Amino acid sequence: MRHALILSVFLSLPQAGTAQELSVDPQIVRDCFENTEIGALYPSCLGQASGLCQEQPGGSTTIGIASCIQAETVEWDVILNEEYKWTQMANETADEQGLSQVMDRSDALRDAQRAWIAFRDADCAARYAMWQDGTIRTIVGANCHLTMTAQRTIELRDMRGQ
Repeated sequence: MRHALILSVFLSLPQAGTAQELSVDPQIVRDCFENTEIGALYPSCLGQASGLCQEQPGGSTTIGIASCIQAETVEWDVILNEEYKWTQMANETADEQGLSQVMDRSDALRDAQRAWIAFRDADCAARYAMWQDGTIRTIVGANCHLTMTAQRTIELRDMRGQ
């Protein structure tokens, strides 16, 4: 639990120096999402936006790399929230039409999403803890959040069959 707190504190703090000014192009992330095929959970374009960010001044330091990865994760999280909303709306429509015979789809998705968030945070905290003795831990933790957030975003889209 302590490591989860440390990781969440790190991920929520603005970074010092030039890393604070680092940014990613949101369109690169959106294009990556939109061009990812159904069922492809690890798109080859994942990390492209943060990679370009790392070419900016200050982007090649440990803090800079982590900040760039975090910036890309923020963009994936925006898309994740959109996909969750669309998938939940589709489920609510199916529930209202009586298409769900056994269980309420919208409740099931809500519960799954809450469990997924808890799992992602715990899993990334465990990865951070494994590298706690080195500065690479910040990059490992940030990359875990990026990868898992992008994968979940694509999973939500695929649940709708789009």
